[in-house]
Amino acid sequence: MTDQILMGRRFLVVEDEMLVLMVLEDMLDELGCQSVTAAANVEDALRLAVTEDYDAAVLDVNLNGSKSYPVADALARRGIPFAFATGYANHGAGTAFDTRPVLRKPYQLRNLSAICDTWFASA
Repeated sequence: MTDQILMGRRFLVVEDEMLVLMVLEDMLDELGCQSVTAAANVEDALRLAVTEDYDAAVLDVNLNGSKSYPVADALARRGIPFAFATGYANHGAGTAFDTRPVLRKPYQLRNLSAICDTWFASA
């Protein structure tokens, strides 16, 4: 059993591939996450990012050809930590997002846990 670092936490996951979403939801559950709200496109994710409360988020960079950067902007304005999920090496190069954590695909639980640990270890 993995550390329950996410005990009671609420996550927004922005992912357009159902199987990938399911894998990430299982990992978040294993880390103790209380709830996961999912969005599959930028419009829905942006609405959720500005109207709902989350402890953190994971954003797939490429959502069926649209970038999730507007969602990242909204989360950053609200002070909600987030990581990008991508298989691309240079997702945010030259942007305000190039220092944000990146969860590389295919996902590994230890990598997700390490990112979450940086957000919540002292909480």
